[in-house]
Amino acid sequence: MNRVDELLLAEATLVDYKEELEEKKPKSWLKSISAFANGIGGSLLYGVVDKTKEVKGISNVQEFGEKISRLIEKHLIPLPSFELIPHIYKGKELLEVKVKSGADTPYYVEFGGVKEAFIRNGNDSLPAPDHMLHELILKGTHQSYDAIVSKEQKRDYSFTLFEATYLERTGRHIEPSDYVSFGLATSDGYLTNAGKLLADQHLVYNSRIFCTRWSGSEKGSIFEDAKDDKEFEGNLIYLKKSAADFVKANSKVRFKKDAEYRIDKPDYAERAVTEAIVNALIHRSYLLPGSEIHIDMYDDRLEIVSPGGMVDGGMIQSKDIFNIESQRRNPVIADLFHRMRFMERRGSGLRDIVGETAKLPGYSEGMKPEFISTNSSFRVIIKNVNYNSIINDEPINEPINEPIKEPIKLNDRELFVLQMMKNNAEITRREMVIEMQCSESTVKRAIDGLIEKNVIQRIGSKKKGSWQILKDV
Repeated sequence: MNRVDELLLAEATLVDYKEELEEKKPKSWLKSISAFANGIGGSLLYGVVDKTKEVKGISNVQEFGEKISRLIEKHLIPLPSFELIPHIYKGKELLEVKVKSGADTPYYVEFGGVKEAFIRNGNDSLPAPDHMLHELILKGTHQSYDAIVSKEQKRDYSFTLFEATYLERTGRHIEPSDYVSFGLATSDGYLTNAGKLLADQHLVYNSRIFCTRWSGSEKGSIFEDAKDDKEFEGNLIYLKKSAADFVKANSKVRFKKDAEYRIDKPDYAERAVTEAIVNALIHRSYLLPGSEIHIDMYDDRLEIVSPGGMVDGGMIQSKDIFNIESQRRNPVIADLFHRMRFMERRGSGLRDIVGETAKLPGYSEGMKPEFISTNSSFRVIIKNVNYNSIINDEPINEPINEPIKEPIKLNDRELFVLQMMKNNAEITRREMVIEMQCSESTVKRAIDGLIEKNVIQRIGSKKKGSWQILKDV
């Protein structure tokens, strides 16, 4: 297959077809140059009718190309890298303008002192919305959102859950200098956005996950069709655990009896779900106002949707996930989660979701997880491998032993207090007040809640006693 045939068959996101130059309305095609340079690159093929892909050809390719070059150099800021490639196809002359993905984003189209950056959306080139323009600016200045220094000072906030989790996962304590070396704070004490996302307090408004277990296979009314509905906000470790607990509470483990043994059949692979949640937390965009991660559970599938598309501007559904280059939108957070062994640095998360799901009993090729992205979202769809058995009422659907018990639900304060007790069984209420920077009544309510839920108990007197953890939540 020659190059022109490849272009005529290429995806709409990668090629625009132009019958003629449109010198009087150059913005109509210059915006495509901007969009290709701001994304993964692409080509304009001149001499082809856009809607029908009929090859008409052009005359005087050299003069045609010179006009294109002058207009690009005049109206594109900064100047993107492009190449003019003449083609002969079925006796007709064509001209390809091949645009490379640029590193100096955003690439603007400028007319009359007004600059506008464009992005690719299907077969259209559209003005970049504010949050995507911000991402392009960060990319062009070789920065990431999570590395940006905030105005918040580290000394004003606590990191109990993060430090306790780091100790549990790595076997070592967090030292004050680690906050700087990990990229969570600066040497003069200011938090980066990554640091804000790991603080006990809810400092980043968009750091939220909304979870819903729907009745049936479609969304309905949250009041009438939702079997379970939770909203979580706070630091990333709390969100990861809360989301995983929600999925587990709303899933079932079934079993298949055999002559001598029993095969457990969970609806979803726990590792696959964890990878999908971590992927959403790490690679999402935090720049979209009012955004959050959504986890929607249906009878036949689990969907996790996070704000922000692919970092390079491409579409995941057009890529081979087994041969995809790892690109991280938030490298500071990704590195930290790798240190805590929540993810691998080599970017194998999507492959692991597929691989772990394929290991489940009852899996078939039709149950392979799906990945769909747009410019503003990324969706992971994991199929319930037991769904066909459920609707066919096969005996394999017998629940394992007893129905799964609802997990103990703790709020943010209760979780923080519990972590402090795990770190120091003799910690006093007064010390908790100082650590959490809150009132004594807040600490008391948290302790009372833990006692009421039978998670802790007090051994000994108020002054010389200690806390005993009854359940590892």
